Amino acid sequence: MLFSQDKSTSNPSESERLDALRLFRTDNIGPITFYQLVERFGSAGEALKALPELSSRGGRKKPLTAPPERDIMREYKALQKLGGQIITYADKDYPLGLTATDDAPPILSVIGNASLLNKSSLAIVGARNASLNGKKFANKVAAELGQCGQVIVSGLARGIDTAAHMGALNSGTIAVVASGIDVVYPEENQKLYEEIAEKGLIVAESPLGAKPFAAAFPRRNRIVSGISKGVIVVEATRKSGSLITARLAGEQGRDVYAVPGSPFDPRSSGPNHLIREGATLIRNADDVLEILMDFSGNVLREPPSNIVNFCANQEFIDNKADEENPEIRQEQILSHLSFTPISVDELIRACHLNISALQTTLLELELAGRIKRLSGNRISLLQND
Repeated sequence: MLFSQDKSTSNPSESERLDALRLFRTDNIGPITFYQLVERFGSAGEALKALPELSSRGGRKKPLTAPPERDIMREYKALQKLGGQIITYADKDYPLGLTATDDAPPILSVIGNASLLNKSSLAIVGARNASLNGKKFANKVAAELGQCGQVIVSGLARGIDTAAHMGALNSGTIAVVASGIDVVYPEENQKLYEEIAEKGLIVAESPLGAKPFAAAFPRRNRIVSGISKGVIVVEATRKSGSLITARLAGEQGRDVYAVPGSPFDPRSSGPNHLIREGATLIRNADDVLEILMDFSGNVLREPPSNIVNFCANQEFIDNKADEENPEIRQEQILSHLSFTPISVDELIRACHLNISALQTTLLELELAGRIKRLSGNRISLLQND
């Protein structure tokens, strides 16, 4: 549940930032679980105190504990030494667009100009093995959109991403990386990374030093689309990460634009498919600006004037509700779950539990590493590797 908070509200204190960072760096706690815990206990600090008991009640043999404070302080200070900072979900600089998504990262590491996060922005994504024409188009459209006040967002990958960042270097660009913010991937983009850190903004969700891995790229993509008004797909195959970004953009209510190409080029199959499915066909920057701007030349759909933030949820107002027989509730819930996700609403109907009791038990099971909470308010069993 969300509420609007005036922009004059002060940012979190350093201790509150460290508590939030520590909670988010704890095993079994992803974005959705983080917010559930903060909603229930009122703050990250109070949630940290409750972790051992909650995880034990969920069936975890060794109670779940957060990383040592010294490790969190080490990451915090190391990021500052790099010239970066931590932005939490409660900060005024936190990107407003992301707050509309239920799995928005509660912690972002950033290096560069954080004010870009709440400026009008568009994402440009596409193939790593892009054609010369595709890269020229991405570079040109990024430069032209940048000259018209749009911040260009992409993922620092080879090909289209690189071309888009380079086109927007002088006007403003955000690179969202799938690794820790101090890890440059691919290595060939080291110089570009440094230029973006100086002139634009680097953003990461993963801890310092984290290497990119397969599941990190879709997580990165939801940030790329989430902070943007729309996503432009230049070249991509049907099964590429760019199509995942486009799908996420659609789910987040963002505009999706696609550049058509030859049906004989596999790199055009993604954009051509998107156009057939209803994406807006674009030929140049003007086609995008025509949709974004009104007749006076003013950009439509500017970010709201109030910061959107997470607050206490009525589902957790009665923390002690229905606490008898927790093991029976757990087995009842687990019996309805499989590795195929189902919605929490379906689970409520199947289990005949009140929302407070269900959410409490789901938290216990998740912290114990027995279930997985997914975006779209869905739950599944956690498959052990």
